[in-house]
Amino acid sequence: MESRHEPESLSAPQLAAVRRSMTGGRMALSRRGLLRAGGAGALAAGGLGALSGCGIPPAGRTGADSAADDHSAEEKRVAFSNWTEYMDETKGGRRPTLEEFRRRTGITVKYTEDINDNVEFFGKIKPQLAAGQDTGRDLICVTDWLAARMIRLGWVQTLDAANLPHAYANLAAEFRDPDWDPGRAHSYPWTGIPAVIAYNKKATGGRSVTSVSQLLEDPRLKGRIGLLTEMRDTVGLTLLDMGKRPENVTADDFGAAIARLRQASDRGQIRRFTGNDYTGDLTRGDLAACMAWAGDLIQLQADNPEIEFAIPDAGYMTATDNLLIPAAARHKKNAERLIDYYYEPKVAAKIAAYINYVCPVDGVRAELAKIDKGLADNPLILPDEEMAAKSHAFRSLSSKEETAFEDAFAKLTGA
Repeated sequence: MESRHEPESLSAPQLAAVRRSMTGGRMALSRRGLLRAGGAGALAAGGLGALSGCGIPPAGRTGADSAADDHSAEEKRVAFSNWTEYMDETKGGRRPTLEEFRRRTGITVKYTEDINDNVEFFGKIKPQLAAGQDTGRDLICVTDWLAARMIRLGWVQTLDAANLPHAYANLAAEFRDPDWDPGRAHSYPWTGIPAVIAYNKKATGGRSVTSVSQLLEDPRLKGRIGLLTEMRDTVGLTLLDMGKRPENVTADDFGAAIARLRQASDRGQIRRFTGNDYTGDLTRGDLAACMAWAGDLIQLQADNPEIEFAIPDAGYMTATDNLLIPAAARHKKNAERLIDYYYEPKVAAKIAAYINYVCPVDGVRAELAKIDKGLADNPLILPDEEMAAKSHAFRSLSSKEETAFEDAFAKLTGA
């Protein structure tokens, strides 16, 4: 594992992966219909350069080991930075759940939609974190790989379980113990982002596509298959199909998965590696089947009844966006109370109904059914026990491993 104070500059393959993600992958997708808000413009303006041009200095307080002074008692406020369209909102611009939190607790929430992509946001707050300074934010929401990096560097605070009774009790089992934050000592998930299989039943001639083996080997699908430009999702799904666990992936396992993908590519089985643009290709039938992000499929199915999805028997990949309290945040207890509030099933149901991603809160089904029974019955929002058991996450990678893996994947995809 990397040292807490090791410089964290991104290697050329890592930067290439970021660019792929921004222009075609999760970072490029909107939060309502797709999976990431576009941040390429903002990043091009400085965020990527900031990360590639300099390492993180070794000096600075480590938030995980030394708690900041907490002013929650005398300052009844909390500053929360999140992605766009990731919070319930009325047509008039009101945010009902945040308003209810203020009424109940007396704590005012300064809610800001200032996370456009992970890399740009990290570049924005990195200098203050490195210097042990308050970022002006008490709560942030970032994707698992960045959450892992910030925890590794000691730039987030350890959570106090006494302030999180609902979160501790209601966190769904599959999200409880990520390898990058054992026992969720520093984070709680805001939502899950599954990668599964989707297909256009008209384009497949009525046939179902339920496995990566079909994607890579069925001659009837030759030239009409799409795989994702996100390395962890495409390689992770392939590893699962090979009987390997992405949680324990070795360099040899990864190499075998890349070799299998290359064989399929060389045979002309794969039409292309795609980002969010697979949605149009799948709807038109240019792609008969593809790897897909579950957050897209609710809307795709509403627009086109020919679109189906499948959870492979071998399993599927899940990433998470996660709530963290930065080191030196002034209002830690207030932020913990806000996290805990969103783990009350009635509140969590309102968020799930609005954003349509996997809800990490147990006990939410009955509350969500009161809002929309169809959403409550949708496994892409509330996985049943059988589906949840098939969820897998790619293990944390060292910077050296990530460079090697992304380089091999880039050569495969031609990026």
